[in-house]
Amino acid sequence: MRFDDRFLDEIKSRLRLSDVIGRTVKLRRQGREFAGLSPFTKEKSPSFFVNDDKGFYHCFSSGKHGDLISFLMETERLSFPEAVERLANEAGVPMPAVDPKAIEEDKKRQGLSDWLDLAAKWFEAELRRPSGREARDYLTRRGLPEAEWARFGVGLAPEGRTALKDYLIAKGARPAELIEAGLLISPEDGGAPYDRFRGRIIFPISDGRGRIISFGGRALDPQARAKYLNGPDTPLFDKGRVLYGLSEARKIAATAPADAHPPLVVVEGYMDVIACQRANIPAVAPMGTALTEGQLELLWRYHPEPTLCFDGDGAGQRAAGRAIERALPLLRPGRTLKFAMVEGGKDPDDVLRDQGPAALKAQLSKTEPFVERLFKTALEETGALDTPEQKTAFKVRLRKLASTIADTELAGAYREDLLARYEGLWPTAQPVYTVGAAARELSRRRWDGKKKAPITGATALGKAAAHALHSSPRPLSAALALAAIGRPDMLNDSLERVALSGFGDQHLNQIAGELVSLSLEGEVLDEASVRRRLAARGIDESVFDQLARAAARAQAAFMAPDISPAEARALWTRAFDALMELESLERAVEAAKQDVDRDGDFATLKRLKADRDLLSRAIGSGEIWSETAH
Repeated sequence: MRFDDRFLDEIKSRLRLSDVIGRTVKLRRQGREFAGLSPFTKEKSPSFFVNDDKGFYHCFSSGKHGDLISFLMETERLSFPEAVERLANEAGVPMPAVDPKAIEEDKKRQGLSDWLDLAAKWFEAELRRPSGREARDYLTRRGLPEAEWARFGVGLAPEGRTALKDYLIAKGARPAELIEAGLLISPEDGGAPYDRFRGRIIFPISDGRGRIISFGGRALDPQARAKYLNGPDTPLFDKGRVLYGLSEARKIAATAPADAHPPLVVVEGYMDVIACQRANIPAVAPMGTALTEGQLELLWRYHPEPTLCFDGDGAGQRAAGRAIERALPLLRPGRTLKFAMVEGGKDPDDVLRDQGPAALKAQLSKTEPFVERLFKTALEETGALDTPEQKTAFKVRLRKLASTIADTELAGAYREDLLARYEGLWPTAQPVYTVGAAARELSRRRWDGKKKAPITGATALGKAAAHALHSSPRPLSAALALAAIGRPDMLNDSLERVALSGFGDQHLNQIAGELVSLSLEGEVLDEASVRRRLAARGIDESVFDQLARAAARAQAAFMAPDISPAEARALWTRAFDALMELESLERAVEAAKQDVDRDGDFATLKRLKADRDLLSRAIGSGEIWSETAH
């Protein structure tokens, strides 16, 4: 049976690790940890440590580590479901209902996992064969000694077109299984499947618990079309929600002293992760792409302030910029990012090889906060600030960036910090002219005069129509929700933002919450099952009818009947991004209105209102669907 992370976290939150382990191991407190004799080896001096704050144990004599679930699995030889069931009963957490379909899916995933494990052993063996000499020489040049290969599971995929396929089929695998596991490629012309990885150094990709779910390969041929190649998305591997090296990074963090507070560093490549981890620095890497929302959520689950360390070249800085853009709406108190830059245009692997672990740790400790990097990035992208127009445009941009943050208090703090940095660019400049009280009062009256006067003398029918219009959702919000009900996978790339902001309309918050919950449960969903779940929560057909009427007014391109699923998903994400941008602009306008009394900055307010109105018209007219809209 599969258990979602929320269920497992609930169990762990109700049981103290030292209490569970203390039943079989005599523990004594040492500072913020507990120490005892290893339950895995015979020893006279304690080398087994338990840390309740981190939720991990570590045994230095055996090298084993884990949480309370893995402790029961190790010491009592329980399966994962058996250990979870026992702990759930002890914690008073009801077990989820058994789903025969989910059980069948689990059996299928376990079969794929077994073939991946066998493939990993084969790759490792190939590296040590005579044909692996070139790969061994490469690893030596990169400073990775043979003694460390097994720790990171490094292997080799030889040049043969079907070498791995032949080996696994001889062990009983079916080609269809190996295709689904991402090990083979099935040609579009219907030809025989062949090995996905050929002529590459192999790095196994594991989940947070150390189970192999895919592979990445680095080409040995410098002329190869793709220098790095990751496996495709499979039932086991979702590259947007996986971080390379996470399992080993968790081990390193678990064994750190209680008062050490090691960073969690995000770097760009396999060898950079390995370099950091060899220097005893917990490090991970995304799967060759910019950090996704899912990967950010995964990082924050293990550390409140992960450190991003990307290369200083153009590609690295673009990756940092995309990470800032993705992370900004998701920030909240106690959850942010820091940035570090390796000196001299090098990467962590270079520093470890040339200067050693101490130098690498020292460079990664020099960090700057998110708000500082955000301001620098915005300033670099802006260019000249020589005219009032350019300065106003930059100030508007800073307000927009702050208003992107969903947490309103944090958004206000960012706005103040960014505007203070803006003012600091001209420390000797004359103070901003502030309008007098009379001018402010006149301005207020002008703004108030633009508010719509209440309608008087309306008929009962007119009042009913006005009420229905007032309570109905935004057309585009309704279209987004309706499409997500029909195709729940639409949410995949925006799940965290939907969880924070819904679909941009408070009338749809309940629907958004239910869809997010269903997606997090990890089941394969279709429209019928989603509608049944919503109906059980009181969202009946009348609500769906209202959604359909509102959505029809949006003329949303992603709802066209002849559109492909991939294109529909891309357009859905574009529409959702536009709606979130409109919300942030609306917040920025309101904040600017409040600040007018303080600084008299009508130019910024006017510019923000113009941008908001322009985007609102683009959404209302359908212009956002054109390729040139942004």
